[in-house]
Amino acid sequence: MDLPLPSITRYAPAKINLALHVTGRRPDGYHLIESLAVFTRFGDRVGVSASDEDRFSVNGPFAAYVPLDDTNLVLRARDALRAAYPGPAVTPVAITLEKNLPVASGIGGGSSDAAAALRGLAEFWAIDDAAALLRIGLSLGADVPMCLAATPLVAHGIGDGLTTVPGFPALGLVLVNPGIAVSTADVFGALAQRDNAPLPPLPPSIDFHSLRNWLETTRNDLEPVARTLEPAIGAAAAALDRAGSSFTRMSGSGATCFGLFETGNVAKRAAVAIRGRHPGWFVAATRSTASEDEAHG
Repeated sequence: MDLPLPSITRYAPAKINLALHVTGRRPDGYHLIESLAVFTRFGDRVGVSASDEDRFSVNGPFAAYVPLDDTNLVLRARDALRAAYPGPAVTPVAITLEKNLPVASGIGGGSSDAAAALRGLAEFWAIDDAAALLRIGLSLGADVPMCLAATPLVAHGIGDGLTTVPGFPALGLVLVNPGIAVSTADVFGALAQRDNAPLPPLPPSIDFHSLRNWLETTRNDLEPVARTLEPAIGAAAAALDRAGSSFTRMSGSGATCFGLFETGNVAKRAAVAIRGRHPGWFVAATRSTASEDEAHG
């Protein structure tokens, strides 16, 4: 009797930039940033299983918007990891992507998918080399290393310098996207100023209230430009405010906005209210994952 084929599933959480300061630009055109980012319990899923040949399939509510060719970061992650570890142990695989996050929406979906694919494939192919995954991840995009970490962190440089944040609590969040995709390149290209002040120091003790007060002193330097390019971002933020968000901001280069809520139940009620007023929008109530010490403390 044949044994069941092994299968590995890895979660690809949404990445939320709670604050994002653009602090400069390198001669090669890459922008320098400082960003406080968290990762949510809601996201995509990447499955890896044995196959007679390489296969790739996508399902989920946003599957229709996912490219199936080698522009897809999941396939590029597979090919890059295989190229770094050629040999008979790196067997053909069937990869499935459950796409629950809207594409080009400022919450790192493609980068998180690539990170999940790297983690899943490394386990499937018995590759134990965290440094190689980081190196390959950075070659795929500046957001992939932070998505590999997937813990509360401050990213700096082009996004590749990572400092984890201890003692960071889970947060109640509502994510809202008004059904539009925003080009990251267009947003960065339209910036009038690229040498802004860095993030202020984080509070010594982080809880909901100290974090909210700290966020009031920070910015997303991409938000004013993105709102000009896509005015619906303002409508999404207004919907969160109307639903009782304690703090509202756009994530990344948009168009997804997040609202901060003191409890998960309050977030769920707010999501229901927003969905009722805007049935065509993407609306998700979720929680971010706490830092490891906080989660196990």
